[in-house]
Amino acid sequence: PAKELQRQLSVTYKTAWRMGHEIRKYMGWVDGDAPLGGSGPKAKPVGMDKAFIGGKDKQGFDDKAVVLGMIERDGAVMAKVIPGKDWHSVNRAMLGNVKEGSMVYTDDAPVFKSLPNLGYGHEAVNHKAKEWVRGNVHTNSIEAFWSNVKRSIKGTYVWVSKKHLQTYLCEFEYRHNLRHAP
Repeated sequence: PAKELQRQLSVTYKTAWRMGHEIRKYMGWVDGDAPLGGSGPKAKPVGMDKAFIGGKDKQGFDDKAVVLGMIERDGAVMAKVIPGKDWHSVNRAMLGNVKEGSMVYTDDAPVFKSLPNLGYGHEAVNHKAKEWVRGNVHTNSIEAFWSNVKRSIKGTYVWVSKKHLQTYLCEFEYRHNLRHAP
């Protein structure tokens, strides 16, 4: 966080915040965003889920940022802030980041039901029926990533604006994707 950079480096808060912001942007650049998944016998399935971050949790108000997370099984993660939770926003973010023909595992949200029509394999777990895992089908990996992101934002950064959320997500992607390469 910027306050820690301020203390460690003896600079102003504004300078520390800017340094942290530039470091997070660089982490996103270093990590890159290669398309996930693929087809074939060695292709990894992709788990996908939406998350709502920030804002106040008021019924009927869309004040939270909508983020789409995609993660290869035992592989890389990618998180994108999207303009809304509708079908068009979700599928536009997914089409550019998940290879056609990939097997995609999601929850039973209606926005994911059209994936087979877009050239993806698709299976879903039904959280409403308390189904979390069905054989190889689950969204546990992406939900664990969301848990880490939300806990870190709340505990370390306290609050993140929608405007800068993508750079914070770049930091979390970097940490996850390079966790085995110190």
